Amino acid sequence: MAAGTGLRQGELFGLTVRAVDFLRRTMRVDQQLVLVRGAPKMGPPKTAASYRTVPLPCVVVDALAAHLARWPADGDLGLVFTTQNGQPIRRSRFHETWTRAIAAAGVPEGTRFHSFRHFYTSLLIAAGESVKVVQARLGHASATETLDIYGHLWPDAEDRTRDAVDAAFATATRAVRKSAESCGLADR
Repeated sequence: MAAGTGLRQGELFGLTVRAVDFLRRTMRVDQQLVLVRGAPKMGPPKTAASYRTVPLPCVVVDALAAHLARWPADGDLGLVFTTQNGQPIRRSRFHETWTRAIAAAGVPEGTRFHSFRHFYTSLLIAAGESVKVVQARLGHASATETLDIYGHLWPDAEDRTRDAVDAAFATATRAVRKSAESCGLADR
């Protein structure tokens, strides 16, 4: 879910069934789980820009549907992700579970849950998404914020410049060659 949506940990822990539109394959981010005096409560997202609708790829929709079929959302909040007792997940408790899970999976020590957000972002950038789209998906307040964090992932301007010139000259060279062949000048 995190790798396919880029949601922050609190946003995922605060996700309710009502926020998921399976038909349109979207998810509304309009709250997050926060601790208030040590007790988990629903609070607003991190910033005003964090209120957003995230498109859900089929792989995420399928995984989410399978998760809910096995562990239906219940309780007053209708949370998608809960403890075995149906209670909201506390970040401190989750960290213990996360640490054990990454060790058991052979994932490098120090890998954080937030790495899924970076993975999602790198997928969007590699697919050619604009900085504005990435900004909107992540709920960043500005494109500057997105570029400050992830700018190094966009293709380098030098590489794009080389590719543009090579492509232009390749097209021109093919046109000149074709013209020369049609005039019988190909061997000269």
